Amino acid sequence: MRALVLESVPTVRRDYPDPRPSATEALIRVRMAGICGTDLELVRGYMGYRGIPGHEFVGEVVATNSASLIGKRVVGEINCACGNCDLCVANLGRHCPNRTVLGILRRDGAFADYLLLPETNLIELPDRIPDELGVFVEPIAAAYEILDQIHLARNENVLILGDGRLGAIVALVLWSEAYDPTIGGHHIEKLNLLSALGLKVRLEDDLPASFDTVIDCTGDPKGVKRALELVRPRGRIVLKTTAATPTELNLAPAIINEVTIIGSRCGRFAPAVDALSSGRIDPRPLISAVFPLDDGLAALQAAADPHNFKVLLTMSS
Repeated sequence: MRALVLESVPTVRRDYPDPRPSATEALIRVRMAGICGTDLELVRGYMGYRGIPGHEFVGEVVATNSASLIGKRVVGEINCACGNCDLCVANLGRHCPNRTVLGILRRDGAFADYLLLPETNLIELPDRIPDELGVFVEPIAAAYEILDQIHLARNENVLILGDGRLGAIVALVLWSEAYDPTIGGHHIEKLNLLSALGLKVRLEDDLPASFDTVIDCTGDPKGVKRALELVRPRGRIVLKTTAATPTELNLAPAIINEVTIIGSRCGRFAPAVDALSSGRIDPRPLISAVFPLDDGLAALQAAADPHNFKVLLTMSS
């Protein structure tokens, strides 16, 4: 099959071995996939990953033991847990020490003609959610995870630090849930587009150091340091950034100002599917370009361009 593979360098191959599903897995023909910041960090060496990246996708089930799934258009939870360890029993399978993660950890991902996921990870997409919206289910679910983790009062002064893909999606989610966050960033053209969508934006250099909650979506290992500069005493920082490059961090300001720091990763798909299905969130204005899989290297280059928001891959020939 065709696949965009991380080897010593990213390569588009036409001879990658076809995946063979186990008794509990489904074989899924990928229709469309989204490139996110984590994928770009994997290219830079994050997690030491080798294989096919990509975890935001819409696909069609072509083979599985459950006949009712055949032909269904689906998205999929990316964490594949063992189901037996203490964390899995405690309903924390996303943190299972034995898990594989689609396109990130010991499991080939979505930048290919086909992928494998356990049947239990699959969520059928309603017909009213087209493919170009369905690829946003996973990142929107990750944004909703913030609201599952913390109680965010409607009158809180919330900053989303970073005007890229993730920051924009987090802002759309919070705005759809009747919050009024500020997006702080460096890119005027991106901030102008987000402002045209009704979101509140400011240049990062003009931000006051007074926010109740700061959500770091910078994609920069130095984002935590900047968040610590902008959060008020006894405020909160939510970390959504993963980066390949490590950085030294002085946590003394967090101690002195009694700041709560919360890591936040994947989220439940149901709120994301509901928000897209109802029309409360429409991230299509964030799509900067769509590339065929055969032009996957150009797609990665476009996704790495800070002037672009979301770049998609389509698997149709």
